[in-house]
Amino acid sequence: MTLDQYTYTEKKDTRSGFGAAMDHLGQSNPNVVALCADLTGSLKLNNFAANHPDRFFQAGIAEANMMGVAAGLTIGGKIPFATTFANFATSRVYDQIRQSISYSEKNVKIAASHSGITLGEDGATHQVLEDVGMMKMLPHMTVISTCDFNQTYEATLAVAEHEGPVYLRFGRPKVPVFMPKGVFKIGKAIQLTEGSDVSIFCHGHLVWECIEAARLLAEKGISAEVINIHTIKPLDKEAVLTSAAKTKAVVVAEEHQMLGGLGGSIAQVLGQELPTKMAFVAVNDTFGESGKPDQLMQKYGIWRTDVVQAVERILK
Repeated sequence: MTLDQYTYTEKKDTRSGFGAAMDHLGQSNPNVVALCADLTGSLKLNNFAANHPDRFFQAGIAEANMMGVAAGLTIGGKIPFATTFANFATSRVYDQIRQSISYSEKNVKIAASHSGITLGEDGATHQVLEDVGMMKMLPHMTVISTCDFNQTYEATLAVAEHEGPVYLRFGRPKVPVFMPKGVFKIGKAIQLTEGSDVSIFCHGHLVWECIEAARLLAEKGISAEVINIHTIKPLDKEAVLTSAAKTKAVVVAEEHQMLGGLGGSIAQVLGQELPTKMAFVAVNDTFGESGKPDQLMQKYGIWRTDVVQAVERILK
């Protein structure tokens, strides 16, 4: 587990990993059905819709209704994937998710694309930075945030096998494909590098940024342990405590509001069991704006250099 093994030869959007997995599930699992709120192309479901028209339901711009229909389909033994942009999959339909899916413990998979600030040019009304916090607070809900094409593909397959409601979060832009195949397991963090000076916990698009940050830190003589927390709930407490006990310094990096995200979950675990110095790399209590993904990540302080600076602050 060294930094040298994490390279890439191509970039793909994580939503294409979801679409490819849905193609596979369409052929391998007759109980899998897909619902979409007028965003079939954006969710990469065109092939599924064409090949399995009897198992694809176009809900139109009626997300709340889509969640109710998805909950109903589970009663007949179906495994519905309710798909739309992350903002519309959470903020717009929170009541329906809480009552019809989470409270009722329905086997609905909420597949949310275009999450975070890297949605880019569509601006603040479409960029959701609160969704992880909203969804992790719901009883019975599993929350997953994937970092590249490979992990999104494997997570989608795993989600279909998992019994119970799931929030699966992925994104719009093309990002490096670097995760090894065959290592994804719901609820089990993936340690990417070994380090002795600081533990960096991250998810989603920030995983690659943290790998790049670890390279920059290595040039400064700082040994960083990077851990991919793809499953935010249930949190892999053992991985968090083991790494923090070794390094005694923690940075959490995420494309989310600082309040309510992965950072809050890790702080709660450490506060209860192992008080540890911490720093947070996240959006600080503000909405986004229209712009290129990389520009927005830099402006709002969730770039690789921000991770480096956070590490240096707590080690100083």
